[in-house]
Amino acid sequence: MMKTISIELDKNQFVEILNKLNKTDKLAIFNELKKSLFLTRFNELLKSTKNNQLTFEEITKEVELVRKNRYEKGKQIV
Repeated sequence: MMKTISIELDKNQFVEILNKLNKTDKLAIFNELKKSLFLTRFNELLKSTKNNQLTFEEITKEVELVRKNRYEKGKQIV
């Protein structure tokens, strides 16, 4: 069983400790941070891209125009 201790660090001290870690440990911490922040970042992205001004018809017209242009240029994407 591992013992747990609590210490207080400011951001600079924390960064200094992180910089002393080996690559494997840094990547493990990085991956944990990505997982814990994903939902927050995703929700922020959704909020920033909301646009109630476009109608479904406008989106459909734009998609059809892009498809037509790609077809005419022979750059069909399957």
